[in-house]
Amino acid sequence: MREALAEAERALPGDVPVGALLVGPDADVLGRGHNVREATGDPTGHAEIVALRAAAAVAGQWRLDGCTLVVTLEPCAMCAGASVLARVDRIVFGAYDPKAGAVGSLWDLVRDRRVNHRPEVIGGVLADRCGALLSRFFGRRDDEVPGDVR
Repeated sequence: MREALAEAERALPGDVPVGALLVGPDADVLGRGHNVREATGDPTGHAEIVALRAAAAVAGQWRLDGCTLVVTLEPCAMCAGASVLARVDRIVFGAYDPKAGAVGSLWDLVRDRRVNHRPEVIGGVLADRCGALLSRFFGRRDDEVPGDVR
């Protein structure tokens, strides 16, 4: 999670500081990402999606079974869905997101019995540090849209 926090710090001013890593079965980091939505104008530019794309490029395939997604903020529905579709085995996250979290807080997409793959979820890892990074960011922004933590 410390590496994911370091990745979150790389988000350019204006992008929410969220960082993610895709760790392979051998504990090698296959992909890294931080939010780039504002920097690129890409609505899918969430840290998890960036890390999943990078890991798939390294692996040479879209199936990322055996991998763990480590992210500083509980994934939203898009990122949770992408993790399910990529067959990620485990999602480890830091801060809970009661407004948009989709792995237990607001929704629980990854544990829905109707989906074809259900990753293990471990939440709250270094939650205070991850939450503090987000609180500092939103404390500096006057133009924040309430409820839009992504």
